[in-house]
Amino acid sequence: MNKKKVIAVVAFILVIVVIGIIVGINLARNNNENTSTVQNEASSENQAVGQVANNETNTQENQNNQEGESGKVLVVYFSHTGNTENVANFIHQAVGGDIVKLETEEQYTDNYNDLLDIAQEEKNENARPALSTKIDNIDEYDTIFLGYPIWWGDMPMAIYTFLDEYDLSGKTIAPFVTSGGSGLSGTPSNIQDGEPEANVTEGLSVRDSNSENSQSAVNSWLSEIGF
Repeated sequence: MNKKKVIAVVAFILVIVVIGIIVGINLARNNNENTSTVQNEASSENQAVGQVANNETNTQENQNNQEGESGKVLVVYFSHTGNTENVANFIHQAVGGDIVKLETEEQYTDNYNDLLDIAQEEKNENARPALSTKIDNIDEYDTIFLGYPIWWGDMPMAIYTFLDEYDLSGKTIAPFVTSGGSGLSGTPSNIQDGEPEANVTEGLSVRDSNSENSQSAVNSWLSEIGF
């Protein structure tokens, strides 16, 4: 083989070797990039899973702390025109727990003047109108928000029926009322008389005309009594 052919063969072999080296470098680089991408994705997924787990843990801890501070909560109320119901719903939104509307077996009239006469007659007779609402698990609750309108400067007699039927000893009772302007009318003291072993908190009074816009007042009151 002459000298030129030898040089050509050697040059060809060198080209093949260089091409192989370049291809090997690129393959190694691609593998490293793919490995890095997979590792980054796996790390991101692990971080996301960890964040979800932390959020669930924190949520559960907050729920446990709230239950530990105030126990199980019941909002129970009597409402004929809907004003007290508005306030009850705002309280329920803020504190959670369960909510129950008290109903009497004999429905009250929607005629305002007739209702006044009936309410006054029941008060004068110290009546106890029968309730159709039954709360079988009352013992489970530690705090009871008790709501009612003010009729003739007092609680509706259906609330006295409720207090007679259920022993709320050891529970916290938080009264809230709606009225045309007579305020609480001393009714928290009447509740305390009916449930002497309960802890009756400071009450909330909302004017009838402001019941739909009472959320701010409700939240302030809840903060004042520790909720």
